[in-house]
Amino acid sequence: MSVDFRILPRRGLVYIRYDGLATVRDSLAAFDRYARHPDCRPGQKQLVDLSRITAYDRDFPKLFELQARKADVFMAEGAQTLVMYYAPTKITQEIAHLVERSWEPFPAVVALVQANEADALALLGQKETSFEELLAAAV
Repeated sequence: MSVDFRILPRRGLVYIRYDGLATVRDSLAAFDRYARHPDCRPGQKQLVDLSRITAYDRDFPKLFELQARKADVFMAEGAQTLVMYYAPTKITQEIAHLVERSWEPFPAVVALVQANEADALALLGQKETSFEELLAAAV
């Protein structure tokens, strides 16, 4: 599977990491697992690590369908959600900006793109400067 997640409940944060070929199908499967997870909460910040993506499918109608499903969970109970895309390469920047634009119809979802781990974490209110440190500290 090209995508997996880890919920950090004490931080109100979800770390999502993509590897290799990113597909909407895999994203949908991972999101469905997240939505059913007992630690899933509306308003959890989402940290999406795109750094390991090598290619992605361009099924744009399915992407917008996925974003609408995510919005239902993210905005439940009137919550607002911050989604941070870590995109350090040309291809990941392309993906991140595409997905960032797909959130425009949903004003309660704020999407940001960063090319530096420390900057992404700082904007999420985390003290660590790398994802490795974040995940180790959030055991």
